[in-house]
Amino acid sequence: MRPAFAVGLVFAGCCSNVIFLELLARKHPGCGNIVTFAQFLFIAVEGFLFEADLGRKPPAIPIRYYAVMVTMFFTVSVVNNYALNLNIAMPLHMIFRSGSLIANMILGIIILKKRYSIFKYTSIALVSAGIFICTFMSAKQVTSQSSVGENDGFQAFAWWLLGIGALTFALLMSARMGIFQETLYKQFGKHSKEALFYNHALPLPGFIFLASDIYDHAVLFNKSELYQVPVVGVTVPIMWFYLLMNVITQEQEAERHSQGVPLQRAKGQWCNGSLSLRDQGGMHWWNEGARWLNTSLWHGQFVIFLPGLF
Repeated sequence: MRPAFAVGLVFAGCCSNVIFLELLARKHPGCGNIVTFAQFLFIAVEGFLFEADLGRKPPAIPIRYYAVMVTMFFTVSVVNNYALNLNIAMPLHMIFRSGSLIANMILGIIILKKRYSIFKYTSIALVSAGIFICTFMSAKQVTSQSSVGENDGFQAFAWWLLGIGALTFALLMSARMGIFQETLYKQFGKHSKEALFYNHALPLPGFIFLASDIYDHAVLFNKSELYQVPVVGVTVPIMWFYLLMNVITQEQEAERHSQGVPLQRAKGQWCNGSLSLRDQGGMHWWNEGARWLNTSLWHGQFVIFLPGLF
């Protein structure tokens, strides 16, 4: 039952992360910086206590390599969350980010000279079609939901295009970071928990430049309605509760369970589909079907992995 329990934790934790991020962004679409800061701080503190042993354990990979990786990781995280400020709806945000396989394949072919099987090329074509459909439907929503004035509609669409550009940049940067991390692991061995700690601890000083925005949203969170936390009985502003739950269920933590990685991608697609169906309309089912099939084709082990769990 241990594998089944692990699968349950992946589904529960990661789906909860998506739900609480949705709740945060719907109330305050510009809260990306405070969410990013809270996630980085949480993982940095946890890693300092349990992975770095209060700073007594030296890193297996030299810090100078982490500095390069951290620059890319910090940029990707900030740009991804800031895209929510640019007329990007949460469903599109999550669906667009699921296109990481596309970016990984493109850069893998260009930089690493990799070649893939026909099944993986097919999966990429399917997920590309799904993302295109969702993006197209989102563009129609942006123009239809904007003000009647022509200038307002054009301005909303221009901001949306900028958001799509930001997500595309973050997608490619994330793929490049993955290739860089892969080369480091080949040279120094795989130290995923150590990398998780340094990738979140080293960028913390960079949040100084975002301090004003983080403080403004902290004030807004303080003004939100009060909520009594079940079991504990403590009353807190509900936005802080959403943020806390998002931080402790965040996806990065679930990725540390190596046997759940293929499952996690399918989980994200299922949760994203459930949350976004009400916003994207019936056409969105074509997108979800394409992305589910993409997961099964790309992660061949996934379709074999599930039946042996129970």
